[in-house]
Amino acid sequence: MKVLVVGGGGREHALVWKIAQSPLVKEIYCAPGNPGIAGLAICAHIPADDIDALLDFARAEKINLTVVGPEVPLTMGIVDRFQAAGLEIFGPNQAAACIEGSKSFSKDLMAKYAIPTAAYQTFTDRDAAVAYINEQGAPIVVKADGLAAGKGVIVAMTEAQAIEAINDIMLDKVFGAAGASVVIEEFMDGEEASFFAFTDGKNVLPLASSQDHKRAFDNDEGPNTGGMGAYSPAPVVTAALHDEIVETIVKPTIAGMANDGCPYSGILYVGLMIKDGKPRVVEYNARFGDPEAQPLLMRMKSDIVPVLQACARGNLQQDSIEWHDKAAVCVAMASGGYPAAYEKGFEITGLEEVLAMDDVMVFHAGTTLEDGKIVNAGGRVLGVTGLGDTVAEAIDCAYRAVAKIHWNGVHFRKDIGQKALNR
Repeated sequence: MKVLVVGGGGREHALVWKIAQSPLVKEIYCAPGNPGIAGLAICAHIPADDIDALLDFARAEKINLTVVGPEVPLTMGIVDRFQAAGLEIFGPNQAAACIEGSKSFSKDLMAKYAIPTAAYQTFTDRDAAVAYINEQGAPIVVKADGLAAGKGVIVAMTEAQAIEAINDIMLDKVFGAAGASVVIEEFMDGEEASFFAFTDGKNVLPLASSQDHKRAFDNDEGPNTGGMGAYSPAPVVTAALHDEIVETIVKPTIAGMANDGCPYSGILYVGLMIKDGKPRVVEYNARFGDPEAQPLLMRMKSDIVPVLQACARGNLQQDSIEWHDKAAVCVAMASGGYPAAYEKGFEITGLEEVLAMDDVMVFHAGTTLEDGKIVNAGGRVLGVTGLGDTVAEAIDCAYRAVAKIHWNGVHFRKDIGQKALNR
């Protein structure tokens, strides 16, 4: 069969890498892809949000299954378009993708179906939002309602910071149309974890646990980013907690979406805050996490393709996924300055050396080819992912590889996975 993966980041590289292992797959295409993906798939230079061109390409190449990586094409309705054309595609349709595309939609869903989360209010008026902040006090969380590439959440430790965030979002429009309304919610402390489940709109198939590191700097300091690293499994998610998350959060979410007339099919990402052994939802995403996809897919033993097909066809009957016993740790290597302004076009060295290492994969996220050389072309550039018998060994493996890779201004956190060791 022929598979098309839509996207060009680290998550898509990991998906292509995993799909390429399936005996069912003869050819893989990726649009737009990147230099790392080009070693595994035929890259078609079509942007992930050019749905007309992607549809034309899938028809022309007689693609059997399309797998959508990023959130933007999902919220634009790529699944609806492909399904209307009779093409098989993995991911939620436009109505269901609102679970990520609108924070107020997802918070209202959780309130309606008693899914544990933070108390909140939604505002379209700046002055009303400021009045609410003054009434509630700090710490408090301010979120742009729409998509902001993982950067639209401000955890404000003071009322002044929260009001500054409101002004940035609603007056200065730093996130554009995504900030037309804001969600303000109570601050939740605890330990974060990421939980993923495949679903066909009725049945759910949970994945192993993982934990992302959102802040730019060590010790969870600095601004929020798209993610500076991740590891799996996450010890904070015990076997009992895993079952509780499935029963009190994942299943009610899928049932609620179906009940509200927008059944959710694809992969559901639940960002969690865990305190005193109890999980609450921070946010939903309508796709694989990046960088969580990298360690999860390296640990996945089962063939992913039959699962993707079953979700797309609405007949998911598999009740478990087989996992390798090893732990996996992904360290995101970023351009200096990320998530703010950064310079591009610096040659990346050391990739060939890492290629010779065992138990390591370098997933390309923001790279491009210039004059035959691989250079940095994005904020997060590489996801260096190592395996080990324990999380500690996987950390050592990943950082041994990181030490071999260089470019001007490279930045990475040095404490990915430390929370697991502290347990």
